[in-house]
Amino acid sequence: MSEDRNDPVYEPLPDAEGPPARMEDAGGTAFFTGTSQPLIRGRGARSNVTGRYEKFAYEPFDDGWREDDAVPRQLRTVTIKDTSRTIVNKNDSPDISFDWSINPYRGCEHGCIYCYARPSHAYWGYSPGLDFESVLFVKPDAPKLLEERFLHPKYRPEPIVIGANTDCYQPIEREQQITRELLKVFARFNHPVSLITKSALILRDLDILAPMAAKGLVRAAISVTTLDRRLARDMEPRAATPAKRLDAIRGLSEAGIPVTVMAAPVVPALTDRELEKILEAAAEAGAKSAGYVLLRLPQEIKDLFKEWLATTRPDSASHVMSLIRQTRGGKEYDSSWGKRQRGDGPYAQIIARRFRATVERIGLNRPAPGLRVDLFQRPLGSKNQAALF
Repeated sequence: MSEDRNDPVYEPLPDAEGPPARMEDAGGTAFFTGTSQPLIRGRGARSNVTGRYEKFAYEPFDDGWREDDAVPRQLRTVTIKDTSRTIVNKNDSPDISFDWSINPYRGCEHGCIYCYARPSHAYWGYSPGLDFESVLFVKPDAPKLLEERFLHPKYRPEPIVIGANTDCYQPIEREQQITRELLKVFARFNHPVSLITKSALILRDLDILAPMAAKGLVRAAISVTTLDRRLARDMEPRAATPAKRLDAIRGLSEAGIPVTVMAAPVVPALTDRELEKILEAAAEAGAKSAGYVLLRLPQEIKDLFKEWLATTRPDSASHVMSLIRQTRGGKEYDSSWGKRQRGDGPYAQIIARRFRATVERIGLNRPAPGLRVDLFQRPLGSKNQAALF
């Protein structure tokens, strides 16, 4: 069994038509909304906090009973077919380096407690807590929709990022293979693409990625949050181990695919001390460039993260939150453009200086290579094939 695998049990649900049913109605599995629960094996969130769009909020009630020494129970993963009619999203954020993205899945089984995508689950009537990790929307029509977009006579190629919101190589991708099918479409059209992941499953697709890299059509970014296996297991329960992520960097690099390492997020008082070691290990594995993001706690994430700290790192909790507030002008989060990714204040400036000094010292300060758009071509026999771009 591979190090990064925790075999989930998938329980399919019907197609999504309108607002999804509440998680309590998912069927076949006991779910809880908004109440503190016993630890669930392989999940990051400790509770199922009510989404901010819900009419009623659920609060925990302590009746005196305890689950001391109970074996963590399992929570089944359920899937819902996403029937979206478009697949490519436009990014308007001025502090993001790309304009277009594709997310094959909503929700993510990796269960990273800090994931900035968690709040988006509330929009669909689900909790950003355990629902985000266990109720997943899948987009099986994504490859077809992408091909239709590329075939449109007015389409002009621009680089597209896969996995900017939720991980495109999360465990369910082994079964669904939506990311792989998308890559086949990109390859057929000679269309530039970038991938962001923390999974070693990306190496499965080297047969597609390597030929594309030889044409200057692909690059990848691998997130490495910590080199500490225990901390990684607690913080990112179903993501690849740190060693497997470094293996992914090495495998991609050896295949000729340009790799950026993302030290992300940098968690004050927990992972910040590892920043230099992460960058050095990634450079040794073959990464050519690097980036970092300071921990962000928007919307419901701040309470989920504080709950996680209280149960997993109680001795460090107050110090961690104090440093976070020091980087956000005394608040737990600041969404201002230019500040949300890197923070502000003396502590954030120290992290920035350490990052710059290290990447310059070990040669990771080279910009990621540009991707070619001039090779785009509709395959022979396809509609509108004669019009290149």
